[in-house]
Amino acid sequence: MSVEFLLLITGLLLALSIVATRTTSHFGVPALLLFLGIGMLAGSEGLGQLAFSDYQLAQTVGVVALVFILFSGGLDTCWGAIRPVFIQGLVLANVGVLVSALLLGGFAMLLFDFDWQTGMLLGAIVSSTDAAAVFAVMRDRGVHLKNNLEPLIELESGSNDPIAVFLTLGLVGLIMTPGSSLFDLVPSFILQMAVGTIGGWLFGHLIVWAVNRISLQQEGLYVVFTLALTLLSYATVTLMGGNGFLAVYLAGIVVGNRNLVHKRSIMRFHDGVAWLMQIAMFLSLGLLVFPSALIPVAPQGLLVAIFLVFIARPLSVAVVLLWFRRSLREIFMVGWAGLRGAVPIVLATFPLLAGVPHAITIFNVIFFVVLVSVTLQGVSINWVARWLGVNAERPQSVEPQVYIPEVRLNSRVIEAIIPAESPLVERALIDVGLPRGVLVVQIQRGETPIIPSGNTILKANDHLLVLATPDTLPVLREIYTSAKVRLVNAGALG
Repeated sequence: MSVEFLLLITGLLLALSIVATRTTSHFGVPALLLFLGIGMLAGSEGLGQLAFSDYQLAQTVGVVALVFILFSGGLDTCWGAIRPVFIQGLVLANVGVLVSALLLGGFAMLLFDFDWQTGMLLGAIVSSTDAAAVFAVMRDRGVHLKNNLEPLIELESGSNDPIAVFLTLGLVGLIMTPGSSLFDLVPSFILQMAVGTIGGWLFGHLIVWAVNRISLQQEGLYVVFTLALTLLSYATVTLMGGNGFLAVYLAGIVVGNRNLVHKRSIMRFHDGVAWLMQIAMFLSLGLLVFPSALIPVAPQGLLVAIFLVFIARPLSVAVVLLWFRRSLREIFMVGWAGLRGAVPIVLATFPLLAGVPHAITIFNVIFFVVLVSVTLQGVSINWVARWLGVNAERPQSVEPQVYIPEVRLNSRVIEAIIPAESPLVERALIDVGLPRGVLVVQIQRGETPIIPSGNTILKANDHLLVLATPDTLPVLREIYTSAKVRLVNAGALG
C-alpha cells in the first residue's frame, strides 16, 4: 500500500467518523459506537475490504490513545467538584473493580467451563469502566447529575483503569508461569499505585512549572510542549515501575487546577487530541475484529453483557456506596453509567499476544460485551437519569477551569511602577498571585508598550496599567506593599 493511498484511507475514515457524529444528536447513538461501526465496515469483512490483523499495532495505538485521553480527562476535572467525593471515587475505582472482576470471573467459569485463572482473566479485562467512553458519552449526551454523581462517575472512570491493567497483566503472567501465586501480585500492586500517584503529582507540578517558566515565541509551541511532557510523564513513571495511566490522569488534574500560561489554548488542544485518539482507537479496534467471529459467541457474549450490566456492576457499586450512605437511586445511576469501551478491547489484546489459551474467544466475547454496553447504556443514560430523578436542571460550565478576568463598570484604573529592588523583578506575571478581578492591561517598558500575557516577565522600572474591582483592592494593596511597588495614583487604592 502506497503512502498516498494510506493517507487517503486515513483521511477518509477520520472525516467519515467526524461527520457521523452529527447523527448522535438526531438519533441518540453514541459517537463511540459509530467509530467502531465505521472501523468494522472498513475492515476485511466490510465494504472497505481493508485487511488489518496487527494486534500489536492496535495495542500500541490503544495505549498511546489512553495516555492522552486520561490526561485530557484530568485537565477537565475540577478539584473543587471531586474533592467531596474523592474517597468514594478511589474506593469505588479499586474495590468496585475487584468485586466486579470476581463476580464476572465466576460467571465466566460456569458459562465457558474455564479454569479459575482464565475466568478471572475475562472478568478482570472487562471489570473497569472506560474513561474515554464515559467522558465522551456524558458530554455528548449532555448528562448532568445531582448530588456530585457526575464528578464521582468521572473520577471512578479515570482512576479505575490502572487496577484493571494490573489485574490483566498479573493474571496473564500467572497463566503463562505455572506455579506462581496470586499473592505475589500484592507487593507489585502497592508499588505501582504508590509510584503512579507520587509520579503523577510530581509531573503535574513539573508541567505547570515548566510551561510557566519557559519563554517561547509562538503560542502553538506551548501546546506541543505539554504534549511532549504528557508522554514523558507516562513513560518515566512506567519505566520506574509505577502505573503510567494513573500518573497522567493525576498530572492532568494538577495542571487543570493551576494557573497556566495560555491555558485556554492548551485545554482546547488536548480536547481535540483526545477526540482524535478516541477516533483512532475505536477505528483501529473496529478494523481488528471479524464480524463473522462474533456470531458464534453472540449468545454467550449477550449473557455476559446482561450479567455485567444488571448484576455484577450494580452489586460492585452497591458494596461500596452503601457504606457512604448513598441512596438506591444514586447507586443504580452510578452503576448504569459504568460504560465499557475501548479499554477492555485493548486489554484483551494482551492475552492474545502472550499466547494465553482461549484468548481469541475472550477477545471476541469482550468486543461483543462492549458493543452491547455502549449501545444499551450509552443510548439510554439520559433517559435513566430522568427516570431516577437525578438529572440536574442546569448544565454545568463546559470550561470550568478556564480563567476569564472579571472587569466591571466600577473597576478602578491603577498605575504602578516596579522598582529595581522589588521581588517581582524577573518574575512571570502569572506568578505574582493577582486575585480574580485584577487585570494587567498594559506594561510600558521604556518607549515600548507591551500587552502582557501570563508568561510576561516583569522588569525593573516597568510601568503597569491595572484594572481592579473594588472588592480586590485590599488584597492588591497587600501585594503592592510586600512587593515594594510604587503607585503613580496614590489614592487609587483608597
